[in-house]
Amino acid sequence: MLPWKRLIRPLAAVLLTATVGIVPATTAEAAAPSSGWNDYSCKPSTAHPRPVVLVHGTLGNSVDNWLALAPYLVTRGYCVYSLDYGQLPGVPLFYGLGPIDKSAEQLQVFVDKVLAATGSAKADLVGHSQGGMMPRYYLKFLGGAAKVNALVGIAPNNHGTTMSGLTNLLPYFPGAQDLLTTATPGLADQVTGSAFLAKLNAGGDTVAGVHYTVIATKYDQVVTPYSSQFLTGSDVHNVLLQNLCALDLSEHVAIGLLDRIAFHEVANALDPAGATPTTCASARG
Repeated sequence: MLPWKRLIRPLAAVLLTATVGIVPATTAEAAAPSSGWNDYSCKPSTAHPRPVVLVHGTLGNSVDNWLALAPYLVTRGYCVYSLDYGQLPGVPLFYGLGPIDKSAEQLQVFVDKVLAATGSAKADLVGHSQGGMMPRYYLKFLGGAAKVNALVGIAPNNHGTTMSGLTNLLPYFPGAQDLLTTATPGLADQVTGSAFLAKLNAGGDTVAGVHYTVIATKYDQVVTPYSSQFLTGSDVHNVLLQNLCALDLSEHVAIGLLDRIAFHEVANALDPAGATPTTCASARG
């Protein structure tokens, strides 16, 4: 085996470990909880007229990524749905590793399914990490803008990541980038400077008719620098959690899994007319 291949394997392992956006996937192959979450008999209310589709992050799945946020939204009267996407052949439980453009096609099919079941004209999307960025491909290239009212990205990888500098090591190992692309294209697509991100962001970050919200934490150790998460455009609301609550120490995983302050901002983005100020006290909500 060539020496660089022995070196690149630990690097790939670190990239995979650092990108995990969820707790261990113990329930991935089980159906999502039935108490209103992925309940296809749910009909959106007048107060919340659009279904909410939750889009997990890299190595996430439709259940474990949303064990806190899905019930949070259900109890507030939303019809909530989640999907699995981006599975590689022979890799169970962990999703979001396939080519991101193909994952966006899976999201397209799922949104159509949800809209047909609920009778709604549009949905709202909420995604964590890759799940906050991948839908932008659907909106821009697959006709999603006509079917989506809002996209809320929690720690989304909108402009690529250096993985705290780890990706800067790739050029030192000839063929390493090709190996990463072949083995885990969903990871390679997220590296700063990838061809996928160049296509996604060419001509502007947003498309007309969709409301965008980005919720970031300055302690993010996966999508770095954290400021790369923010979008530019006329209908964009960029939020840094520490500007709302300086005591919030959430990093990349916790902001999507557990952070009630982030969840409050999600609720505000889904219902701007009923929005209330987000403070440290929102953690008790």
